[in-house]
Amino acid sequence: MSTFAIVLSLLLLMFFAYRGYTVLLLAPIMAALAVLLSGDIAQMLPIYTETFMRALGNYMLAFFPIFLLGALFGQLMADSGAATAIAQWIERTLGSRHAILTVVLACGILTYGGVSLFVVAFAIYPIAKSLFRDADIPKRLVAPAIALGSFTFTMTALPGTPSIQNAIPIKFFGTNTFSAPGLGLIGGAIMFTLGILWLRSREKAARAAGEGYGDHDDSDVGPRGMVGEADMGGDASRTMPLALALLPLVLVIGINALFTYGIFPGMDWGFIKERFPTMDATRQTGMWALIIALVVSCVVLLLISLGRWANLQQTINKGVLGSMLPIFNTASEVGYGAVIASLAGFAIIRDAVLNVSSNPLISEAVAMNVLAGITGSSSGGLSIALQTLGADYLRMANEAGISPDLMHRVAVMSAGVFDSLPHCGAIITLLSICKLTHRQSYLNIAAMTIVIPLIALSVVIALGTAFGSF
Repeated sequence: MSTFAIVLSLLLLMFFAYRGYTVLLLAPIMAALAVLLSGDIAQMLPIYTETFMRALGNYMLAFFPIFLLGALFGQLMADSGAATAIAQWIERTLGSRHAILTVVLACGILTYGGVSLFVVAFAIYPIAKSLFRDADIPKRLVAPAIALGSFTFTMTALPGTPSIQNAIPIKFFGTNTFSAPGLGLIGGAIMFTLGILWLRSREKAARAAGEGYGDHDDSDVGPRGMVGEADMGGDASRTMPLALALLPLVLVIGINALFTYGIFPGMDWGFIKERFPTMDATRQTGMWALIIALVVSCVVLLLISLGRWANLQQTINKGVLGSMLPIFNTASEVGYGAVIASLAGFAIIRDAVLNVSSNPLISEAVAMNVLAGITGSSSGGLSIALQTLGADYLRMANEAGISPDLMHRVAVMSAGVFDSLPHCGAIITLLSICKLTHRQSYLNIAAMTIVIPLIALSVVIALGTAFGSF
């Protein structure tokens, strides 16, 4: 009965999330339903306060700085004009003849540099629709092009990417954001190459069928006033030289790498033991390096953009507030996962997932994909899976002689596959920004964010199994 309760609550969570209900409310309700159907009604309130809220709070403690700084940095990049400057430079370099490649590269550069995928979608969409209209490419391909550049190789595969997905395994595996860099580059190259080839094939098919851009109402960017929307306002004074626009993005990756490979490995952490005797500093350095990189990049961006802000206070407030909903959504899903893991029926599910393959990489990939698909969130599914199974996977990896770095990269890439099912909040938001529907664009989005990443993941697992982490 407990196992049935877990499965039912998961299915209901997925259904109501697809219908648009917030997981802030869904997560505790579905956790309570699972507890109720499991026969633990007398433990309902203690489980809520001691299990759900404790897991939620621990997640907030661990990852709040990354959510906060990432959202702030993205808003600063958008409102300073830096994001638009980069996109326009790529547009001028490649021209409308390469509209698809232009949009993918612009999104990829910005997200790899630390700009939130939502901010990127808002900033790039006006340029993308103009390019696609000039090139007479169907508008329905705008959303898949943005998805390829923002939701795939720069989110999960490229080494050093400051995405929250790439930061989550650090706590569980003691790794860093550059884990398995060679395999990450291979996986990223596969996603990028196959994605471009697919979109170009769709463009050619549309031309052969006589389908052009289409008749669309492009008067708005989408729902106005949404957190993360770039506040450019057509102000020409907020343009920026390309070198200055690229500098903050280079700093995010460069400073992260400097501290990860140069400064922190050579430090003696004995002075920390006096005040924090139970803390293992070496397992925290990956997170510290990312925090330092984002802080420095935000400060530099503020300094080089003096005089360009329409309303700096509004930009800062909007960026900070933009971090609140994502982290609370994910933390609530983690709390839900903790409750599920505490139920007797979870042991059956855990054993089934752990034993799905003798190869820990395949088992881990299945677990991440299933939970990311159910929650409709790569960060939520990844967090739940590692919160409940992370210690088991680390043990299995050690027993099999598999590097934690390889487990890190496979976990992150796996969470970025079935997370983008139709009920995914990021997909719904992207379609809303582009003023498109699931019927118009989702099949091509799925090709970008599910089919092709699954191919890349399979290659990375095969190479990792054969040659180990590199």
